[in-house]
Amino acid sequence: MKTEPKVTFSAEEQAAMKARAKELKAEAKRGASRAEGERALLEVVEALPESTRTMGLRIHRVISENAPDLMPKTWYGMPAYANEEGKVVVFFRGAEKFKERYLTLGFNDVAKLDEGVMWPIAYALTEVTPVEEVRIAELVRKAVGG
Repeated sequence: MKTEPKVTFSAEEQAAMKARAKELKAEAKRGASRAEGERALLEVVEALPESTRTMGLRIHRVISENAPDLMPKTWYGMPAYANEEGKVVVFFRGAEKFKERYLTLGFNDVAKLDEGVMWPIAYALTEVTPVEEVRIAELVRKAVGG
Protein backbone atom coordinates (compact mmCIF):
# COMPACT_ATOMS: atom_id res chain seq x y z
CA MET A 1 0.00 0.00 0.00
CA LYS A 2 1.40 3.31 -1.08
CA THR A 3 1.42 6.08 1.54
CA GLU A 4 1.10 9.72 0.68
CA PRO A 5 4.10 11.89 1.49
CA LYS A 6 3.63 14.04 4.57
CA VAL A 7 3.00 17.66 3.64
CA THR A 8 4.66 20.11 5.98
CA PHE A 9 4.53 23.86 5.92
CA SER A 10 7.24 26.21 7.10
CA ALA A 11 6.62 28.38 10.13
CA GLU A 12 6.22 31.36 7.77
CA GLU A 13 3.63 29.51 5.66
CA GLN A 14 1.73 28.45 8.77
CA ALA A 15 1.74 32.04 10.03
CA ALA A 16 0.41 33.27 6.67
CA MET A 17 -2.43 30.72 6.75
CA LYS A 18 -3.34 31.73 10.31
CA ALA A 19 -3.28 35.40 9.28
CA ARG A 20 -5.62 34.65 6.38
CA ALA A 21 -8.07 32.81 8.62
CA LYS A 22 -8.05 35.77 11.03
CA GLU A 23 -8.62 38.20 8.12
CA LEU A 24 -11.60 36.20 6.85
CA LYS A 25 -13.18 36.06 10.31
CA ALA A 26 -12.72 39.82 10.78
CA GLU A 27 -14.19 40.59 7.34
CA ALA A 28 -17.20 38.34 7.99
CA LYS A 29 -17.77 39.92 11.39
CA ARG A 30 -17.56 43.58 10.49
CA GLY A 31 -17.65 43.66 6.71
CA ALA A 32 -14.99 45.26 4.58
CA SER A 33 -14.55 49.01 4.64
CA ARG A 34 -11.86 51.12 3.04
CA ALA A 35 -10.90 52.69 6.37
CA GLU A 36 -10.62 49.33 8.16
CA GLY A 37 -8.72 47.81 5.25
CA GLU A 38 -6.26 50.67 5.11
CA ARG A 39 -5.80 50.60 8.88
CA ALA A 40 -5.01 46.87 8.79
CA LEU A 41 -2.66 47.31 5.82
CA LEU A 42 -0.76 50.16 7.46
CA GLU A 43 -0.44 48.17 10.71
CA VAL A 44 1.32 45.43 8.74
CA VAL A 45 3.57 47.94 6.98
CA GLU A 46 4.43 49.77 10.20
CA ALA A 47 5.51 46.46 11.78
CA LEU A 48 8.12 45.86 9.05
CA PRO A 49 11.81 46.63 9.60
CA GLU A 50 12.65 50.24 8.73
CA SER A 51 14.07 49.71 5.23
CA THR A 52 11.15 47.55 4.16
CA ARG A 53 8.66 49.82 5.91
CA THR A 54 9.91 52.82 3.94
CA MET A 55 9.55 50.92 0.66
CA GLY A 56 6.12 49.65 1.72
CA LEU A 57 4.85 53.14 2.51
CA ARG A 58 6.07 54.42 -0.87
CA ILE A 59 4.45 51.49 -2.69
CA HIS A 60 1.19 52.06 -0.77
CA ARG A 61 1.17 55.71 -1.79
CA VAL A 62 1.84 54.90 -5.46
CA ILE A 63 -0.85 52.21 -5.61
CA SER A 64 -3.40 54.39 -3.78
CA GLU A 65 -2.76 57.33 -6.11
CA ASN A 66 -2.83 55.30 -9.32
CA ALA A 67 -5.63 52.85 -8.56
CA PRO A 68 -7.92 54.63 -6.09
CA ASP A 69 -10.75 52.16 -6.74
CA LEU A 70 -8.73 49.27 -5.34
CA MET A 71 -9.61 48.42 -1.73
CA PRO A 72 -6.61 48.25 0.63
CA LYS A 73 -6.60 45.18 2.87
CA THR A 74 -4.38 42.46 4.18
CA TRP A 75 -4.13 39.09 2.47
CA TYR A 76 -2.25 36.23 4.12
CA GLY A 77 -0.79 38.88 6.39
CA MET A 78 0.54 40.93 3.46
CA PRO A 79 -0.52 44.38 2.25
CA ALA A 80 -2.87 43.91 -0.72
CA TYR A 81 -5.36 45.76 -2.90
CA ALA A 82 -8.60 44.19 -4.13
CA ASN A 83 -10.97 45.03 -6.95
CA GLU A 84 -14.72 45.66 -6.55
CA GLU A 85 -15.33 41.89 -6.53
CA GLY A 86 -12.98 41.48 -3.57
CA LYS A 87 -10.28 39.75 -5.62
CA VAL A 88 -6.71 40.76 -4.86
CA VAL A 89 -5.10 42.47 -7.87
CA VAL A 90 -1.77 43.53 -6.40
CA PHE A 91 0.11 42.81 -3.18
CA PHE A 92 3.55 43.14 -1.69
CA ARG A 93 5.46 41.32 0.99
CA GLY A 94 8.56 42.21 2.88
CA ALA A 95 11.71 40.19 2.53
CA GLU A 96 11.26 38.96 6.09
CA LYS A 97 8.01 37.15 5.29
CA PHE A 98 9.74 34.17 3.73
CA LYS A 99 13.37 35.04 4.53
CA GLU A 100 14.05 36.44 1.08
CA ARG A 101 16.59 39.11 0.23
CA TYR A 102 14.10 41.44 -1.46
CA LEU A 103 10.61 42.85 -1.15
CA THR A 104 8.22 41.25 -3.66
CA LEU A 105 5.57 43.18 -5.57
CA GLY A 106 3.12 40.73 -7.10
CA PHE A 107 0.03 40.68 -9.27
CA ASN A 108 -2.69 38.03 -9.28
CA ASP A 109 -4.46 36.60 -12.31
CA VAL A 110 -7.18 39.30 -12.29
CA ALA A 111 -4.53 41.92 -13.08
CA LYS A 112 -4.72 42.94 -16.71
CA LEU A 113 -1.02 42.58 -17.42
CA ASP A 114 -1.29 40.00 -20.21
CA GLU A 115 1.19 40.49 -23.03
CA GLY A 116 1.33 37.71 -25.59
CA VAL A 117 1.76 34.26 -24.11
CA MET A 118 4.24 35.15 -21.31
CA TRP A 119 4.55 38.12 -18.94
CA PRO A 120 5.97 38.85 -15.48
CA ILE A 121 3.63 38.88 -12.48
CA ALA A 122 6.12 39.43 -9.65
CA TYR A 123 8.96 41.87 -9.17
CA ALA A 124 11.86 41.92 -6.71
CA LEU A 125 12.67 45.28 -5.16
CA THR A 126 15.69 46.13 -3.06
CA GLU A 127 14.92 49.85 -3.17
CA VAL A 128 12.06 52.09 -4.27
CA THR A 129 13.38 55.22 -5.96
CA PRO A 130 11.42 57.67 -8.12
CA VAL A 131 12.29 55.48 -11.14
CA GLU A 132 10.66 52.42 -9.54
CA GLU A 133 7.69 54.51 -8.44
CA VAL A 134 7.02 55.44 -12.07
CA ARG A 135 7.25 51.79 -13.16
CA ILE A 136 5.00 50.62 -10.31
CA ALA A 137 2.45 53.31 -11.21
CA GLU A 138 2.46 52.15 -14.85
CA LEU A 139 2.02 48.51 -13.83
CA VAL A 140 -0.79 49.26 -11.40
CA ARG A 141 -2.70 51.40 -13.91
CA LYS A 142 -2.35 48.65 -16.51
CA ALA A 143 -3.37 45.98 -13.98
CA VAL A 144 -6.69 47.73 -13.36
CA GLY A 145 -7.28 48.39 -17.03
CA GLY A 146 -6.18 52.01 -17.14
